[in-house]
Amino acid sequence: MNREEKSQVIDELVEKFQNNNFFYVTDASGLSVSQINNFRALCFKSGVEYKVYKNTLIQKALERLDGNFEELYGALKGFSGILFHPESGKLPAKVLSDFRGGKGEKPALKGASIDAAIFLGDAQLENLTKLKSREELIGEIIGLLQSPAKNVVSALQSGGNKLAGIVKTLQEKGA
Repeated sequence: MNREEKSQVIDELVEKFQNNNFFYVTDASGLSVSQINNFRALCFKSGVEYKVYKNTLIQKALERLDGNFEELYGALKGFSGILFHPESGKLPAKVLSDFRGGKGEKPALKGASIDAAIFLGDAQLENLTKLKSREELIGEIIGLLQSPAKNVVSALQSGGNKLAGIVKTLQEKGA
């Protein structure tokens, strides 16, 4: 690969990093060709992009970005593939976890960037599979905000029925 081709790959990576707030750096070394092909197929089916890049090119692309990615540089050793998804920080972790399915440790998670938060090491994979999407968090917040109002309305409605029943009973007794 000549200097111009490397520059093109770095430019492509910078664009991908800028367009995807969520990316995972993985290590798939030791997997057979058929296992890698199965992993790529699962990624494609799930809408996750998976590509393998040279570590130095990944680091140079990260250095061009606004952000603090120095923590990831230490993870850029050996075989590195990157999972990209523009909308979900959870989906690439789910794809990794589903592919592994308790059968092995590869592809291993080296590191991830989720909205500029850095997660390092394969031990973080389980935590990343439990992340909630932006829409899920907004839904929970709306539910929490609506809950007190619903309680007040239901208390007023049930109290009104009780009050009407008490008035009716008193009226019947007084008559």
